[in-house]
Amino acid sequence: MNKIEHIGIAVKNLKESNELFSKLLGGPPYKTETVESEGVSTSFFQVGPNKIELLEGLNDESPVSKFILKRGEGVHHIAIDVDDIYAEIDRLKKEGFRMIHEKPKKGADNKIIAFLHPRSSNGVLIELCQDSEKRSI
Repeated sequence: MNKIEHIGIAVKNLKESNELFSKLLGGPPYKTETVESEGVSTSFFQVGPNKIELLEGLNDESPVSKFILKRGEGVHHIAIDVDDIYAEIDRLKKEGFRMIHEKPKKGADNKIIAFLHPRSSNGVLIELCQDSEKRSI
């Protein structure tokens, strides 16, 4: 594992939150996109060497929408950059971690991703991510 790639924050309204975080961080998001497979619209802010991802659910069935309904807006996940997502999934499973995704899938910001189940990581949703240019799904 290389570094914290980004911190994901669940929001009710992406447009309003983009305005808030633009004021807070001193500039607009560098990227916005929709990830249909995850049921979210996202935006990314660069903060020094780190990133913040804002996530809004596309519908009531989206995992992010369900998260907000249960816990409210706030930190949703911590993403960790890895060199080989397949090797990390195998390693973590051998260490006893439970995966939500057994195989990586396409994520936002040109990444392939896989999530660990928060029940196996002290209630914290952890996302593994790897640049998609380094490896295809």
